[in-house]
Amino acid sequence: MEYAIEVNNLVKRYKDMLALDHFNMSVKEGEVFGLLGPNGSGKTTTINCILSLLSYDKGDIKVFGKKMTSGSYDLKRDIGVVMQNVAVFDELNVYDNIDYFCGLYIKDKKLRAGYVEEAMEFVDIADYRKFVPKKLSGGLLRRLNIACGIAHKPKLIFFDEPTVAVDPQSRNNILEGIKKLNREGATIVYTSHYMEEVEQLCDRILIMDKGKSVALGTKEELKRMIKNTETITVEIADVTEELLTSIKAVPHVYDVVMRDESVKVYFSGGSHNIIRLMELLKDRDITYGRVYTELPTLNDVFLEITGKELRD
Repeated sequence: MEYAIEVNNLVKRYKDMLALDHFNMSVKEGEVFGLLGPNGSGKTTTINCILSLLSYDKGDIKVFGKKMTSGSYDLKRDIGVVMQNVAVFDELNVYDNIDYFCGLYIKDKKLRAGYVEEAMEFVDIADYRKFVPKKLSGGLLRRLNIACGIAHKPKLIFFDEPTVAVDPQSRNNILEGIKKLNREGATIVYTSHYMEEVEQLCDRILIMDKGKSVALGTKEELKRMIKNTETITVEIADVTEELLTSIKAVPHVYDVVMRDESVKVYFSGGSHNIIRLMELLKDRDITYGRVYTELPTLNDVFLEITGKELRD
């Protein structure tokens, strides 16, 4: 199996703070890899170390099988970076911004002109080629930022929160563009706090916290790591302690919560849980309203693994 990125036993300290604690990560060529973690978990430090923008205290980083260093210009030619903060030149129009960043890697002017046109078409911004950044909407700015990062046709692309503060239409356009880049052969590393995007895009997901890898797998594998496998909500106007006790005795129930004239029943494992619950209510002649079931989401996984306390 070929790997686009191999991070082994990485340690990074900022004076007395341990930012990366013997961190490991491997990204397969051709996959969309999700890198998740709370604020301060070490995601940005990890990316900056991989890009050789930061030195580190211990460990080894390889990109496409070669050791990554600050002088690895042959590797950097094959890497694109789209960071959360839009990084374009205010004085340059759309075309010239893309041309500048593409020109860092592509010196042939004729070839570069073709690449710039393709990048503008890819993010659907060609009609704004003469606009300067301050004349663009937030969504168009994000698309320009992406075009600048991918115009030189990199084989490995880092996307760090690329859809922050954009409207649903622009977000959909960006996500579809990332899928297309992957279909065309690019390996993607994607970070986001929008869990639905990660579920939609990523083949495998690594959750990190406090500088360590705490969970790795497909979204299905991650969901199997947590206790909750199903939550059933039943609208019941009058709930007695006796009824709550009976529900708690249903097989595979591990918690029952009463909330706003409804009962949320949490299951760990089991099949046909809703049938057992409905039979219980029927046997006790309990009148109820709507009943709906929810399977765990990636957000549930993230909160259970990393905790619910607020982070800076």
